[in-house]
Amino acid sequence: MSIYNHLPVYKAAYDLMLGIFQFTKDFPREYKYTIGQDLKIETTQLIKRIFQANSDFRTRKQYIEHARAHIEVIRLYIRLLKDLKQINIRKFVFLSEKIESVSKQLAGWQQSCK
Repeated sequence: MSIYNHLPVYKAAYDLMLGIFQFTKDFPREYKYTIGQDLKIETTQLIKRIFQANSDFRTRKQYIEHARAHIEVIRLYIRLLKDLKQINIRKFVFLSEKIESVSKQLAGWQQSCK
């Protein structure tokens, strides 16, 4: 089995997940158990897909596509939270940079599989 936790995309995704878990704990109740919970699930699924893509060469492309879908959902939720004024611009920029880093790495990984 491949070592997945040395992958740069895994590290970037883990940093994103850590950031999301840290900032959702302070959400108001109205958002903590809806958008906050969904964000946690999406980032956990993102990490899972990266692990699966690294583990199974035959279906790698499929898992990368799923991971890219998860990152787009995360991007949408973060933008929604900004528009709802639930996160400040500093947190929005921090998370957007993390999202962009993971997205670019996944796109590059997907290109290398072709």
